[in-house]
Amino acid sequence: MSALAGRFQRARGDGTLAVLEGFHALKHALRFGAAVEVVAAADPEALERMAEELAPDLAGRLRALAGAPVAPELLRALAPHVPRTQVLALARRPPFDAAALRAPGDAPVVLLEDPRDLGNVGAVVRVAAAAGAAGVVTTGMHDPWDASALRGSAGLHFALPVGRDERFAEALAADGRPLLALDPDGDVLDPSALPAGAVLAFGTERHGLSDALLARADARLRLPMRAGVSSVNLATAVAAVLYAWRLNAGASASASSASA
Repeated sequence: MSALAGRFQRARGDGTLAVLEGFHALKHALRFGAAVEVVAAADPEALERMAEELAPDLAGRLRALAGAPVAPELLRALAPHVPRTQVLALARRPPFDAAALRAPGDAPVVLLEDPRDLGNVGAVVRVAAAAGAAGVVTTGMHDPWDASALRGSAGLHFALPVGRDERFAEALAADGRPLLALDPDGDVLDPSALPAGAVLAFGTERHGLSDALLARADARLRLPMRAGVSSVNLATAVAAVLYAWRLNAGASASASSASA
């Protein structure tokens, strides 16, 4: 095994590092201030051309980071599935402060209770970053910074705090953020009634939220759906609620400005 392959293999079990697979993951990591330690690219010149076309704000940086070309057979030793753009990277994970996310704020926090599909976790992070959420917190056995989750988020883990905290919901009562649980038996979601800075809790598609978390919730909400449809994808549910919040917050801000 080459030194580079060994480094990538060790990184997958290192809680301080993130494995980035593909151009967009690397692009977003750099754009949001990640400390990128290694870039392995089959064609650094092609990588730079992609930056010039798709991320001109990063032009010149990727070619310098990549260094010499990496042979395709070596790239295949670095990742189970080499991305089409043939670039992989290692970056330092930013520190995660769960207590800071529990503190009051205007933007909501997304709480995923025991998510099972890491691709879904990544998709949630991606939409949370786009909608302007304050952060994403998970519970359960899976690392939300797993390479599969990072692939699903296109590297947008670096755009907002993402981490795991088993006791996040338990500690909310003393910290001021209301806990809203997405539950099929809850009240229909009313965007105008979403409180600022809520923690929005989502369970698994099959089992939903645990009884313990539902018991702690300040309110239970559900998405209105067509009869006969039992559920929607986790990331879709998160997107619907976050954009209900975002659009309502924008409308409220516009109304305040108009009355000033």
